[in-house]
This record gives sequence, structure tokens and C-alpha cells, in this order.
Amino acid sequence: MMQRYWLGIGANIGNPEEQMSLSISYLNSHLDVTVESVAPLYRTPPWGKTDQPHFLNSALSVSSSLVPLELLDFCKSVEMRLDRRPGERWGPRPIDLDIIAWGGGGFVSDRLELPHPRAAERGFVLVPLVDIAPDLELDGATVAELAARADCAGISMAEPTGWHQSDGNRGGDQL
Repeated sequence: MMQRYWLGIGANIGNPEEQMSLSISYLNSHLDVTVESVAPLYRTPPWGKTDQPHFLNSALSVSSSLVPLELLDFCKSVEMRLDRRPGERWGPRPIDLDIIAWGGGGFVSDRLELPHPRAAERGFVLVPLVDIAPDLELDGATVAELAARADCAGISMAEPTGWHQSDGNRGGDQL
């Protein structure tokens, strides 16, 4: 059965836009994952560990027949393919893929909690997510409501919709 998932994606070292675009291609290459929509690209200040370059962040919605831990494992394999290695918490990274929520509701394991336990308080997650899922509920409020009250200082759109398309066609956000 297909389920909808919402993912956060970001990077701040190497060529972040290219690495994020490749991540989307790799996600779409899985037979059981279809990227449905992609938010614009945002430039965001680092969070947690602030002595590092700004990030580029976006959000995705995907449909998949994978269960949450299977999708998590696939996302981790995409990160490794793009040279993400374990490192400093909240430190610089060539790619970061996080599952924020899924249509199946809540999910808790020792490796994954959905909705993401800190998504509702992070502007770098909420601002891009508003573009593709403003009515998605996290912690009893919609993403749009949460974004309106979150600390979004320093977040700015880096590229309009379509940044992920490699063919030069920067039309809509639907794939």
C-alpha cells in the first residue's frame, strides 16, 4: 500500500544544490519510491552548531510502499552514496535526508520517531514544508501555523521552484 511521506533535505559542504538534486534522483530511482513534489530551495543559518557555513534546505513529498524503517534505511544509503559519514552532531554535512512525517500517523522505534520530534520547532524544516504541505499537522498544529510562530530569522529563498530539475526546465514543483 502506498503511503505519503514528507522529508527534509539539506546540505552545507561541497556543492549542496548538486548533492541535494542527486539525492532526489536517487530517491526516485527506487522502484518503491516516487518523489511527488519538491519545495523551493532556502538558504538557512546553521542550527545547534553555529560556527559552520549556512545550509541549503528544502522539503519533499514522496509516495512509497516502503514502511518507515525501510525508507529510513534507503535514505541513509543515499546519504552514504553522497559521502555522508557519521560525524559531529549538527555539524557540517554534504547531505542530510530526514523523514519528517508520514501518512500512517505516528511511528516510534529505537531508530526513528514520526513525526520527527523536533520538526515543529525548526524554521529550516517548516519554511520549505509550508510550500508543499501547509495543512500537514505536526504536534497538533498545521505546518503553516507552526512556521508562523517559529524562529525563521535569516531564512531566505535561494532558488525558486524547480531548482532540482537538471534539464534547465525550472517550471513547476511537481515532478
